[in-house]
Amino acid sequence: MAAAPINRAIDFVREAVNEASVLWWRFFDWLALVEWRQLYVTWFLVFVSGILLNLTEPAVWFILISFGVKVLAGGKRRAELTAQEAADKANVATLERRLMEAQMATLQAQVEPHFLFNTLALIGQLIETDPKEAARVHAHLIEYLRSSLPQMRAGGGGTLGKQVELSRAYLAIMQARMKERLAVRFEVPDFLGSAPFPPMMLQTLIENAIKHGLEPKVAGGTITVRGHVVGATLHVDVCDDGVGIDLHADEGVGLANIRERLALLYGKDAELVIEMPPGGGACASIRLPYRMTEFD
Repeated sequence: MAAAPINRAIDFVREAVNEASVLWWRFFDWLALVEWRQLYVTWFLVFVSGILLNLTEPAVWFILISFGVKVLAGGKRRAELTAQEAADKANVATLERRLMEAQMATLQAQVEPHFLFNTLALIGQLIETDPKEAARVHAHLIEYLRSSLPQMRAGGGGTLGKQVELSRAYLAIMQARMKERLAVRFEVPDFLGSAPFPPMMLQTLIENAIKHGLEPKVAGGTITVRGHVVGATLHVDVCDDGVGIDLHADEGVGLANIRERLALLYGKDAELVIEMPPGGGACASIRLPYRMTEFD
């Protein structure tokens, strides 16, 4: 029976010691970080309060102890707290980068199977109607995969030159499918080939132009891929002379995917602009900060 009050007393003392320890370290950290000017003001207020409350001696002891702690250990503790803050920020930055990489991988994974499934479906149709053409498309697909899969699966960024090469392989398959209904023009200067450019975005714009611009048009048309620099901004345009687009309609998964990836990679420094040229058709332009190489 007598043991219970003793245990409660011990618990109370333990909690009091723990709380006192927490308060001391908070006070210690405050002393380490507070500026001297603020500390002078605090000492003045403590001293005046001590006089008014007839507690001059405790006030003087507070001033002396805080001065000693500030001088002897404040610098070291401040350095420790600054280092800890920097480490915490670095950990947060690492987590944010990993999250962004995971989001990017997810978004890119949405694009990769789209073209492959469509091409396999095309080959399946051609096997019944035109076996020779099916064999040609199959050969183009193998060539495309050999050149593009390393780029699509790469952990790092891509270059505009690599994306143009990938798009040429893709358009070779589309020309095998659409024949004379699809003409292609590339107007990308060689010096832009080394400029960083996110993987799969250019192909997504080309897919979109064919699906919504040229396929609905009986005569087909021309896809034009342009690259140029305006100030410090790289413009990569995919234009077609197809049936045009409804600027007020939903963009669909492909274009929404591009916008989200641009936001993750560049924030407000990049954009996707959709326009309808006066002569008809549509033009989609990716605009992002221009750098000459991946390592600039």
